[in-house]
Amino acid sequence: MIKVLDQATINKIAAGEVVERPSSVVKELVENAIDAGATAVTVEIKDGGTSFIRITDNGQGIAKEEVPTAFIRHATSKIMTIEDLLSVSSLGFRGEALASIAAVAQVECITKTAHALTGIRYEIHGGKEIANEEIGAPTGTTLIVRNLFYNVPARKKFLKTATTEGSYITELITKLAMSHPEVSFKYIINGSNKIATSGNGALKDVIYHIYGKDISSNLLPVKRNIGEFGVEGYVGKAFISKGNRSYEHYFVNGRAIRNNVITKAIEEAYKSFVMIHKFPFTSLHFTLDSTKLDVNVHPAKMEFKYSEGEKLFDFVKDCVRQALLQDEMIPDVSLRTVNEQKAITIEQQRKLTANVPEPFEKEARAKRYQNAIAANQSESHQSVKLDMNTEKKEEIIKNDSSSQSDIESEQNVIRTEQKPTTSEKNLQLQNTAEVQKENEQQTIPQSDEQEASSATNNDEISKAEQMTLPVEQFISEEARKSHRIIGQLFRTYWLIEYDNKLYIMDQHAAHEKVMFERLMKRMSEKNVLSQQLLPPKILHLDSVEHTLVINQLALFRQTGFDIEDFGDDSIVIRAMPDDIMGIDPEQLFNALLNSLLEDTGNITLDFFVEKLSGMACKAAIKGNWTISEKEANTLIDELLTLDNPYNCPHGRPTMISLTKTELERKFKRIQN
Repeated sequence: MIKVLDQATINKIAAGEVVERPSSVVKELVENAIDAGATAVTVEIKDGGTSFIRITDNGQGIAKEEVPTAFIRHATSKIMTIEDLLSVSSLGFRGEALASIAAVAQVECITKTAHALTGIRYEIHGGKEIANEEIGAPTGTTLIVRNLFYNVPARKKFLKTATTEGSYITELITKLAMSHPEVSFKYIINGSNKIATSGNGALKDVIYHIYGKDISSNLLPVKRNIGEFGVEGYVGKAFISKGNRSYEHYFVNGRAIRNNVITKAIEEAYKSFVMIHKFPFTSLHFTLDSTKLDVNVHPAKMEFKYSEGEKLFDFVKDCVRQALLQDEMIPDVSLRTVNEQKAITIEQQRKLTANVPEPFEKEARAKRYQNAIAANQSESHQSVKLDMNTEKKEEIIKNDSSSQSDIESEQNVIRTEQKPTTSEKNLQLQNTAEVQKENEQQTIPQSDEQEASSATNNDEISKAEQMTLPVEQFISEEARKSHRIIGQLFRTYWLIEYDNKLYIMDQHAAHEKVMFERLMKRMSEKNVLSQQLLPPKILHLDSVEHTLVINQLALFRQTGFDIEDFGDDSIVIRAMPDDIMGIDPEQLFNALLNSLLEDTGNITLDFFVEKLSGMACKAAIKGNWTISEKEANTLIDELLTLDNPYNCPHGRPTMISLTKTELERKFKRIQN
């Protein structure tokens, strides 16, 4: 017998489509807050969001008479007709979020518009209205969701632990904060601050607040607009990578979303920059033509399709690739112990979560801050002038007998260690003052004082230059003249001194890269050299392998092989690519053949070249081989000619660097 379901059952079925877990609730409510014009949002959860979720925003609020309507299915202010779906620009528009959440939880809504004298408190449990009363409230909306799935125990028992459910919400808030850097987010778990962003619109600041200094200081900017495509954001240097895609963030028209075309384009651009099975850090904001965009391919609008996917792929790949090639990517290594690094990280996180304003006091605090600066502005300028003039005179007199380089060094110390202004003193955190006091009390042996001061000064100047001036790359023709090769270490690594740094080059990785790029270039230019085999190599294949090889003879010949059919499922190899001599022809051919058998649907010249070039790396010089200084010099010279000399074809670094300052810290010549 067929019958129409009652409204309560219909609502719970709809809730099953929208509300899968606590993170679904947070997503819908935070997106509604952003669509309502909020500039500050606080998210608080307890027990992974299963028992308590509170979303507070300073948006435009909901009019009193419209609050009950907002909890009815298919009620929305974001679209009016079916045509609106084609150009929707808001984050949420299903019209089922509040109704679905209210059907499976106990919901309390406190809201007020800017022009209303009072707000309203509306409470609804399991789809039934409990309370509707006026209340004093600030402009904006607070939604409290208690006891999620209290009336649907079958759904509740499939939830994971509170820690796991909380981690899903943390990942969601991370994406929302990066997709909307103009919104201040505060995220609280069981009473403890987890994430806090300033909402100043700077994406890099958001990344710093969430991921810390190690990642935010190793980002490369991306910004380009070509026709209907636009992108702005950051990509991480190659050594910032993980074994999963949790570092890959990209946003389309302000929405955190997934798309195979963009994902593949990013990873293709990073190929040979990162190691195999490692994935990069990205935070990219794409602007695409909304009329060619379909975000309704996923129930929760987590995926999208674009009508011109091939153009999008090329655009994304080219933008990311150009960003990676614009900067030197030799990773600096640190000699700090694990405990030292952990202490620094803990202190960074403590500072990030300190004194973050609630949404409704953010504006008032900003005004107080501006007033404090304005009140002390004139006094600050006078203080700066007096401090600089006095200290410069004292230091110049003190170093009158020193050499010119020493005088310049001391003057630079003055510029980096000048006294804070009055306004800075008023606004400075107490812990910063204590750290400075401890640093001033530290003593260095008299015999090393001048050298240590100079080293500290050089390090600070270097950091400042990296922020403001283009750094002369280690692998450049100009820098090459100043390289000093120290020698070979462990018959594998070459030590090179340049610009107050020690560079360590892996001879195997570097030679792999040179051979790979050389062969790729020759093949792309159809200028491959072949080496005749004496005697020729005869191989017997099975029928499938033989058919594949015969069908692809033209591609084999374009890549340097001279192969002929020898009858009875056999072939004869008369020549092989010259750049990979030294490898057994049968071993090379079988490896290439196995790769082709695995990807029979993708046999193109580019695919062929890529596979063959990867195998060419086996002919590179190995670790534990002794090579001469002249050969090492030649290897560095060849690296100069490459677009990406910093990573081997497998993504491993060809070299790393160690600063002079880092060494001097370990020898206690300077203090941290």
